[in-house]
Amino acid sequence: MYFSEVTELDSTQTRSFEIYIDGKSHFDPIVPAYGSVVEMSITNISASSNTSFSLVATSDSTLPPLINVMEVYYVSGPITDGTDSKDVAGLATLQDKFSTLQEWTGDPCLPSSFTWDWVNCSADDTPRVTALYLSGFGLSGQLPEFSSLDALQTIDLHNNSLSGSIPDFLRTLPNLKQLNLADNKLSGPIPTTISNNNKLKLVSSGNPNLCASGGSCKTVVDNSGGPSSGSSSKKKNSKLPLILGIAIPAFFVFWVIVVIFVCSMSQSKRRRAAAIAATNAGQNGGANMPNGLPPQGAPMNPQTMGKFGEVMMNQFAGKDEDRETPEQGTPEQIRNQQVEERPLQY
Repeated sequence: MYFSEVTELDSTQTRSFEIYIDGKSHFDPIVPAYGSVVEMSITNISASSNTSFSLVATSDSTLPPLINVMEVYYVSGPITDGTDSKDVAGLATLQDKFSTLQEWTGDPCLPSSFTWDWVNCSADDTPRVTALYLSGFGLSGQLPEFSSLDALQTIDLHNNSLSGSIPDFLRTLPNLKQLNLADNKLSGPIPTTISNNNKLKLVSSGNPNLCASGGSCKTVVDNSGGPSSGSSSKKKNSKLPLILGIAIPAFFVFWVIVVIFVCSMSQSKRRRAAAIAATNAGQNGGANMPNGLPPQGAPMNPQTMGKFGEVMMNQFAGKDEDRETPEQGTPEQIRNQQVEERPLQY
C-alpha cells in the first residue's frame, strides 16, 4: 500500500490513521507526508474471502484516512509455459499467409478469458487448439499446411475465397471430426482419405470446380448429405454465353418476321377491301355500261354474275325470235301489201 498527502495542510489540520485486519491494528498510526510516499507491506497473513481490511482514523486526526495505491497478490495455479508450442507454430503459419489474422497477438489460449476470437482451446495445463472458426474472414488463395495443429477437432473455413485443391495434410489430423469448406473456390478431386472417412463430417458444397475423387469430376456429393455441382456445371456455365449469343438474335429475327407478316396481311386486307368497293361501285353504275355488263376484266361477285347471266339469256332469246319470226318490213310496207292483196270491187 502507498500513502501520500495530496494537499499541503495548515497547522490546524492533521491526517492520521491505522490499518486494521479483522478488527485488529497491525501498525503504528500512519501520517502521510506531503511531497513524499509512505509504503506499507503486509506479509505472512492467510486471508480468505471473509478477511476485512480497514483504515481507521486516530482520535486526534481532523481529516479522514486516504490511500493512493494498493496491490493485492494471490497464489494462482501452476505456472505454465502457455499454449502448446506446436499449435502456436501452426497458427503463426496461418497468420503469415492471411494478413487479416495478424491483428491477434500474444498467447492464443491464455488467459482463458482472452482466447483469440477464432480459436477454441482445451482446458489443459498446457492448452491445445481444438477448433478454428474462420468463416467469412475474407481468406483467399491456397491453404497453407498447418498439420502441427494435430489436436484440431473442428475446422470451419466456409464462406471465403479459398482456391486450389483440398490439401492432403488434412487427412493426417487424427482428431478431426468436422471440416466445413463450403462456398469457396476450391477445385479438383476430394482426397479419398477425406471423402471416405465416416468419422468426419465434410461439407464441400458451393465449390463449382470441386469434384468427387476417382470419378470423372462431374458432380460432388459430400458425406454430410448435401450434393454440389462439379465440372459439369462449369461446362454448362461455359456454354451459357454461346446459348445467349444464339437465342437473342433468333428472338429478334422471329419478331421481325412476325412484323413483316402482320404488315403483309394488313396490305392484303386493304387490297381486298378496295376490290370489293370497286365491285359494288360497278353494280351501282351498271345502267351506264353497255348492255348492263361490267367491263372486261372487272371482278364479279355472285350478284354481278347473276345479272350477267340474265343479260346473256335475254340476248339468246332475241336471236331465237329473229330466226322464228319472218321478216315483215316496215309498217308502211305492210299497209301497202295489205292494199295489194284486197280484191278489186266494182
